[in-house]
Amino acid sequence: MNTLSIEKIVIATDGSEYTKNAISFGLSLAKMLGAKVYALSVLDIAPVMSVPIDGAWKGVFDLMHEECQKASAHVRKMGEAVGVEVESVVLEGKPAEKIVEYAEENDMDLIVMGTMGKSGLDRILLGSVAERVVRISHTPVLVVRSDKEIENMEQHQ
Repeated sequence: MNTLSIEKIVIATDGSEYTKNAISFGLSLAKMLGAKVYALSVLDIAPVMSVPIDGAWKGVFDLMHEECQKASAHVRKMGEAVGVEVESVVLEGKPAEKIVEYAEENDMDLIVMGTMGKSGLDRILLGSVAERVVRISHTPVLVVRSDKEIENMEQHQ
């Protein structure tokens, strides 16, 4: 009989309110299973790739990179508080592709993520990162809705 073993979990975060439930759920699951967590934040460089990098843009890029570092460090601190080992990881590129690539290259057993805060026109034009990860990943993906998304759904019913 095959048993499912989850020893390595990647929690994708963009630092927004929309990922809080996913972080909490992922850390709780890791604690129950004795799994190690990899807190992954991806700096989406696609919007600025065609812009020549001068001093001003370098400052913006550095600030964006720092925000990604803060997002993954936040997960690490939350993990320490509940006794879960967490490694912080920051990558650059298209978020969905980088999340899947990281999970597959590092033999992750599960990807846990929230809905990453995109809604409305942004979601229509750009597509949901979570939806794209679910579509292209060979690694199992657990998508956890945020409280804000649940509130919005209830208001529109």
